[in-house]
Amino acid sequence: MAGQFAKPRSSDVEEVDGVKLPSYRGDNINGDTFNNKDREPDPQRMVRAYCQAAATLNLLRAFATGGYAAMQRVSKWNLDFTSHSEQGERYLELAHRIDEALGFMAACGLTVDHPIMNTTEFWTSHECLLLPFEQALTRQDSTSGFWYDCSAHMLWIGERTRQLDGSHVEFLRGVANPLGVKVSDKMDPAELVKICEILNPNNKPGRLTIIVRMGAENLRLKLPHLIKAVRQAGLIVTWVSDPMHGNTIKAPSGLKTRLFDAIRAELTAFFDVHEEEGSHPGGVHLEMTGQNVTECVGGGRVVTLDDLHSRYHTHCDPRLNASQSLELAFIVAGRLRRKRMTKSNLGLSSLVKGLMSL
Repeated sequence: MAGQFAKPRSSDVEEVDGVKLPSYRGDNINGDTFNNKDREPDPQRMVRAYCQAAATLNLLRAFATGGYAAMQRVSKWNLDFTSHSEQGERYLELAHRIDEALGFMAACGLTVDHPIMNTTEFWTSHECLLLPFEQALTRQDSTSGFWYDCSAHMLWIGERTRQLDGSHVEFLRGVANPLGVKVSDKMDPAELVKICEILNPNNKPGRLTIIVRMGAENLRLKLPHLIKAVRQAGLIVTWVSDPMHGNTIKAPSGLKTRLFDAIRAELTAFFDVHEEEGSHPGGVHLEMTGQNVTECVGGGRVVTLDDLHSRYHTHCDPRLNASQSLELAFIVAGRLRRKRMTKSNLGLSSLVKGLMSL
């Protein structure tokens, strides 16, 4: 789970009706209201952000270990959006099949009270952007001697702060956390190899994740070269798709939005390229909410450009709503299922041919 209060900005200033003020950089730096007072950076905001994050984590821990995550409750999750949509009906069908499997297990005498059936684990992540905040939460492990940034389990470095000689790369190479690097179509293959070597000099599996954000068309052109360069250098990385940040546009109303079809197209391209290159798609990075917001356009329960104003709640980037998120989840699951079935059929075919040759 990823979330942060600091936001990278493309411009240092924002202009409204001829008035220029410092850009909003996230609630732990300044406020989003367009006036001099709110746009003034306030260090105390970092303290309030820390307290808010700690409270949120405590709530998540309570949900994760207090029975809310029990598999027996699968049909009770997300009921607020499953009633009147195709995705909701597919989710409920899946939930009923899980309920049937659990019932069969119970009938066979297998307990469903084991912790693995009632609890879940989660990990946190965010962009390593505001270095004073990250440094204040960095500690040395007394047993191993390694330094860890305890603000999150995993930290990533953004497109705007991944300079090889920059302070963000210098900070992250000194901590032992799992790390991510956001990569756009501007990334040169040789530069990617270099940053991987800096951040993961021992080539440790699981240390480094490459998060690709390019848009579908650019991804099909650029990603194969990056995969080949990393493979030829013998580097071990996990490839993850971020189909959100390369597909942000400005609507005629002035609001930032993302097209669901563009997000889906980039995800499809990501899987296609890895299939062609013989590499493995390792994950998907989405910006989403369980609320019924109208921030991204499209999806099965269509949100139009005219709908954006009705429930546009984000202070920064537009998010997928619950229905759109579930639709993408089914698309990814279908793609993985087809790959698994193809491998299974190929294995069965090889076995049959082997038996026939005996």
